[in-house]
Amino acid sequence: MDISTWIDRHAAFTPDKTAIRFEGEDISYAELADRIEALAIALRHDFGIGHGERVGFLGHNHPVFFVLLFACARLGAITMPLNWRLEAPEHREILSDCSPAVLMVESKFEAYARQTCFDLPTHVISLDDIETDVPNRRDIDVTAVYDDPVLLCYTSGATGRPKGVVLDQNALFHNAINSDHMHALTVDDVVLNTLPLFHVGGINIQSLPILHKGGTLVLHPVFDVESTYWSIRHDQINHLVLVPTQIGAMIENDYWKSADFSSVRAISTGSTTVPRKLIEKVHQRGIPLIQVYGSTETAPLATYLIVGDAMENAGSAGKPALHCEIRIVDKADNDVDGCETGEILVKGPNVMHHYWNAPEETAQALVDGWFHTGDIGYLDDNGFLYVVDRKKDMIISGGENVFSAELENIMAECSSIAETAVVGRSDDTWGEVVVAVVVLRPGQSMDEATIADLFDGRLARYKHPRQVVFVDALPRNAMGKVEKDKLRQLVADAANRKTVKRSAG
Repeated sequence: MDISTWIDRHAAFTPDKTAIRFEGEDISYAELADRIEALAIALRHDFGIGHGERVGFLGHNHPVFFVLLFACARLGAITMPLNWRLEAPEHREILSDCSPAVLMVESKFEAYARQTCFDLPTHVISLDDIETDVPNRRDIDVTAVYDDPVLLCYTSGATGRPKGVVLDQNALFHNAINSDHMHALTVDDVVLNTLPLFHVGGINIQSLPILHKGGTLVLHPVFDVESTYWSIRHDQINHLVLVPTQIGAMIENDYWKSADFSSVRAISTGSTTVPRKLIEKVHQRGIPLIQVYGSTETAPLATYLIVGDAMENAGSAGKPALHCEIRIVDKADNDVDGCETGEILVKGPNVMHHYWNAPEETAQALVDGWFHTGDIGYLDDNGFLYVVDRKKDMIISGGENVFSAELENIMAECSSIAETAVVGRSDDTWGEVVVAVVVLRPGQSMDEATIADLFDGRLARYKHPRQVVFVDALPRNAMGKVEKDKLRQLVADAANRKTVKRSAG
């Protein structure tokens, strides 16, 4: 038995129910089951795809991705989505690492994919060439089970070589159950996904869970503010996931104040620190904003808020998922006391199987079944998790810990600031000093002194930024996360230029 059985069972119970809606086309559960069967047969008999083989996908969001994922699950094979925003050398590195036998691509990427894969043992297939009709049925001599790896997602590689996270079918199954609990899903629910399907959040926060439940997934190729508003109204959306940058774009749109959100039971968010001001604006519209915490390695649901806890626990990442455990530990992996901060560890059937071709990194990340997230957080007296920073983003200035989120949340309250991030810069005296990188709203003017005034009386002096760097935009990855390594380099380069100028003078 494998996860493609979900679709077969729903096709038997409710064959005509819409499984996926995409660009005006409704695909029923019966049709989806047939497409999965057809692709599984083609992959097996035309390309010899079986246990452990990788099949890549390069394209914008498309129903074929889910057809591929379930077909691979049936074959015991592994789906590997590629980030279409990457450049050719980045794609080459990933493709060389995992060596997919087949790469399925959206037609607009076909020429690029063939050029990129010119000397690799990978068959490139355009989505336009995929047959969706079931051929004469042939036996598939592969038996897959829940323990088989099924999804290979590469991390952004912001800290160096991208890592391939391997999730087995068991992880996707338990993540779906966790999501069901988080969102209180029903078979009548309609979910909208605009997150990219090369990211585990787009695949697993709501998309696969609603197909497991037997509801309807509305899929958009990419995120667009106007299309999202239209779909909420026209498709009567009950749940959607929006990362903070997307929520900000929705709020900035004139339609925010008058939009009809009556069908929406909750908006889920996560991926990065969620500013309190953003949460309050969503709650003012009467919509619970339920935050999820996790990573690619946790499939991703590790902790979450449920609707009933959203309003009173704004800013929290919730409690451990239904099938998940967490610990907060010190540097020696000992549990901390009370509400002390420490590294967040996660354990459960949703946690990754391993890193692809990286046994040493796997052993470092997984110790006795506990995944070391590298995130810093604490549990309050009621068991709610608060994530305060990435372990590598924590700044140690003069021996004192400074969490960048503390400063970022305060600056987010300033109406003149569009976005901001805080990083550390190497310093001979203090070890590190705090640097704020700020993007001002159009027409606004601030200097370092006025930025510094924001922290007076609110944070200890050692936490205040020693420098403010003004930029036009923050570098972000596809999920809206600020790429702090790039900011650290920017800040270091700016400091070096100042040193050179002083020396020249």
